[in-house]
Amino acid sequence: MSNGPATPPSSSSPALATTIKPTDLRGILQYVPRFQGQIFILAFDGSIVADENLGNLLVDLTVLRSLGIKIVVVHGIGHQIQELAIARKIPITNTDGTGVTDAATLDLAIRASSRVSHSLVEGLTQNSLKCAIPNAVRALPLGIIRGVDQQFTGKVERIDKDFIMGLINNQVVPVLSPIAFGPDGKSLRVNSDLLAAELAEALHATKIIYLTTGAGLEIDGVFRREIAVDSLQRILTNDPERVSESCRSKAAHAVKAIETGTPRVHILDGRIFDGLLNEVFSNEGVGSLVYGNDYQQIRKARKGDVRLIYNLTRAAVRREELLHRTQQAIEKNIDQFFVFEIDENIIACVTLYFYPNKPHLAEIGSLYVMPFYHNRGIGKKMVEYAILMAKERGAKTVVALSTQSFGFFQNVVGFEESDKSILPESRLKIYEESGRNAKVLIKHL
Repeated sequence: MSNGPATPPSSSSPALATTIKPTDLRGILQYVPRFQGQIFILAFDGSIVADENLGNLLVDLTVLRSLGIKIVVVHGIGHQIQELAIARKIPITNTDGTGVTDAATLDLAIRASSRVSHSLVEGLTQNSLKCAIPNAVRALPLGIIRGVDQQFTGKVERIDKDFIMGLINNQVVPVLSPIAFGPDGKSLRVNSDLLAAELAEALHATKIIYLTTGAGLEIDGVFRREIAVDSLQRILTNDPERVSESCRSKAAHAVKAIETGTPRVHILDGRIFDGLLNEVFSNEGVGSLVYGNDYQQIRKARKGDVRLIYNLTRAAVRREELLHRTQQAIEKNIDQFFVFEIDENIIACVTLYFYPNKPHLAEIGSLYVMPFYHNRGIGKKMVEYAILMAKERGAKTVVALSTQSFGFFQNVVGFEESDKSILPESRLKIYEESGRNAKVLIKHL
């Protein structure tokens, strides 16, 4: 695979057949054990509900449900409330539930919400899915902010988790609107991006998927396929203008969601045919992924990863970048492997080995990053993490043997070329017998 385009193709591009065909069951079924029984929050912008691709999205949603994934739908109404305001010639105070909501705007919001919820229920019914619109969101008035009364704008106080989980466990898809209810039972307008994050926290969801009319997350005018939450938070705190205005709200609520326990947040163009399935069931996806900090993506390999590691590294073995290891050899030494996951997909690996007779020397090996993820700093993070683990276990020096990546080890992670005599006798024997004539590189810790 290539490193991919700097920006994703438009919705009219034939390239949107992307990396897998949703009809390819083998491509989809490999993900089923990972996602089965988990909760996904699908957040539809009002503009997406009005788009001609809505029917296809609801078919995609039906596929997710058929694979045992639990779905909660949240929707916005910005597009519809603007249409109603123009048609009725009624000025409104805001469209997205973040500013003042006066009585006239609230009335239009309730009407718009009813219309959008009905469209979604109708579409889900056409796909033979049971669904319901629960009054499960309790809110409080936002109050007076900087001297301005926000009137009927609300903030989420509580999610009735038992109510929603009862629906989910009875195979019902809950459809949540951005109209919540105050202590007196009266309606309050809430922001749908915020509502999705609050639902994800309350329900311990695995993902939020924001479906919008933009390509995804744009920072400094450049589309980002993925970004760590701490990096995104720094940008939003120090220079929020760097994040395009169209996705700034979703970026902020992605940070909130991850900080409160949701592992992954996706932002993608809901107008792309089959885009939802490709985002969920392929390594690369079509939108943007916000995830926890970089080292949180690295973990010790497990026996269940053996086949994935073998398949990941086969191409590098053929190019003689890595030593050949059978699946049996990988399984035997699985405790030496660390893997890097993005959205529960293994996209990189590295090994860390300690010599029994030289406890202060450790060897880093089998470093491999899937080509699509090259030039994103993942290889550097893997080596740095292995070094961190080596230091914790008392190593004073780490060594790496490389035939083709020695430039990376020297220029990127600070290794120096050394003589093979540094290797323990048993390792030196293997080195000589391999005939690869790899460069020996070391780093003092």
